[in-house]
Formats: sequence, structure tokens, C-alpha cells
Amino acid sequence: MKRSEINLLINDSIAFFDEMKFKLPRWGYWDLQDWKINKQVASEIIENMLGWDLTDFGVGNFEQKGLILFTLRNGNFRRPDSSKCYAEKIMIVREKQETPLHFHWSKMEDIINRGGGNLALELYGSTEDEQLSDQPVTVKVDAIEKTVAPGGRIVLTPGESICLEPNLYHRFFGEEGKGKVLVGEVSAVNDDAADNRFHDSIGRFPEIDEDEEPLHLLVNDYQTFL
Repeated sequence: MKRSEINLLINDSIAFFDEMKFKLPRWGYWDLQDWKINKQVASEIIENMLGWDLTDFGVGNFEQKGLILFTLRNGNFRRPDSSKCYAEKIMIVREKQETPLHFHWSKMEDIINRGGGNLALELYGSTEDEQLSDQPVTVKVDAIEKTVAPGGRIVLTPGESICLEPNLYHRFFGEEGKGKVLVGEVSAVNDDAADNRFHDSIGRFPEIDEDEEPLHLLVNDYQTFL
């Protein structure tokens, strides 16, 4: 992806957050110079990969398969002194924009429709060899049990949430005709380097063509620019 495209997408996301009355922490708006000035006091942000995160999953078509999110808080499995055992993200999911089928070995998470359009999720259980199960799937939507067939769909309208347990395959996208969705995630500690099992082999972080300077750093920019 071109850096200019990423900059536009982040600016568009900030405008949507504002429209939805959702505010990021102050450092979420830092530019490159702000980061360099505050690098020493922002070590937890950098080490725990908090902040802007954008991916096209290696497909090269962000509108079709892609996700932009902001990690607000997170612990760190690699730091024995980290006492934070939870994480929180805010995401923007566009109409028909897919986050591909995957599960987490360790992380349990609640996915929450915070407003905007409708969020559709397709669910599969997994087998011992991490293939798709042919058994029905039972989940809780706002603490109410629901059972769907393998590959069955649950649609979350604004205010609704679903609890996804480890080893439960899920893919999600914005329902067509309903607009962008503001999606929250509250979970156990998040580790994107070691706890994502995608059903198909895909890329997690994009290769970036630096055609202009970043307006705001991505989590995968910290080592390069700081």
C-alpha cells in the first residue's frame, strides 16, 4: 500500500470517529515529530503495539479485504512485569469489507457493534487439526445463547455484542447497504505476532510504498521511524 493511501484512510477514520463521538487518546493524533519528542515516555505504547493498525491482508485490495483499527490498551506476554491482562480496540469495518476467516489460540474476545451499520459474522468451530468443523456453533450474543449451523451468520446491530472463545473460526464484514460500522473489541491480552490462526495463508501487515511522510505512525512503523 502507498503511504499516501494510508494517510488518507487514517484521516477518513478520524473523521468517522468524530462523527460517532468517539475520541482517541491524545497520542493517537501525534505526528512523527511528536513521537520523536515523546519516545522515552511512550515506551508502553511502543512495546505493547498500541495505536494505529491497518492491513490489506496481503491481497492488495483494502476495500475488499482490509481492516483499520486502533489498539487503545493492551498487556504484553513478553514482559513478565506486565500486570495488564486485557486489551481494547476500536475498529472501522466498511460495507462488504472482509476480515478473513481466523481464530485465536489463546484470546477470548467480545466483538461489539458500537454504532453505524450492521456487522455480519460467519462462524465455524475448529477440529483438532485446525480445520473447519461440520458441527453447529453455539455462542453468546449479549450473554444470550445462540446456535448456528457451521458457516452460519450472526448479524450485530448497533449496541449488540458477541463473545468469541478461542479456536472459534470467524470472519466479519459490514452488511451491504447499512454503512460503515464502528466496532469495539474487549479481550484478553492481544498478541498479533503469535495468536492469529488464519484459515488461508495471508499477510498481516502491509508492505508500504513510502511515497510521502506518514501523518500518524502505524504500530508496525515504530521500529522503523523511532
